[in-house]
Amino acid sequence: MKKFLMLHGINLNMFGKRDPVQYGTITLAEIDGKLRSLAKELGVEVVSFQTNSEGVMCERIHQAFVEKVDAVLINAGAWTHYSYGIRDALAILTVPIVEIHMSNIHAREEFRHHSVFAEIVKGQICGFGVDSYLLGLRAAVSATVKVKKR
Repeated sequence: MKKFLMLHGINLNMFGKRDPVQYGTITLAEIDGKLRSLAKELGVEVVSFQTNSEGVMCERIHQAFVEKVDAVLINAGAWTHYSYGIRDALAILTVPIVEIHMSNIHAREEFRHHSVFAEIVKGQICGFGVDSYLLGLRAAVSATVKVKKR
């Protein structure tokens, strides 16, 4: 069974309490539950991880490389816009990476418009609330399907 790693970054443990206008009232546990349900439907496994520590996030990404996960989904929160350490850790991976954001980062404050991960991820999904996660998982599964040679 293919294994996918969902990385949740800084402050995302506060979903459900943090800025409901931007993020709604869904909790991180509820998001992870929806991901697990969809993963089961798609015949894959999703393991979720959240930290507010940048170094711990880098170490978990290194572990994903050793574990040979099939793809990584990441909502790094504010780290998206400035963490070259996380970017460099992600660049070590040889599997598809899908960047996810609940809010539309391009319609928010100017500093949020830029992602330091953009050059190394397969794609970005933002602005669809919890559906960004579900769309991201579908995209990651699709990206791992090997194309049959004719």
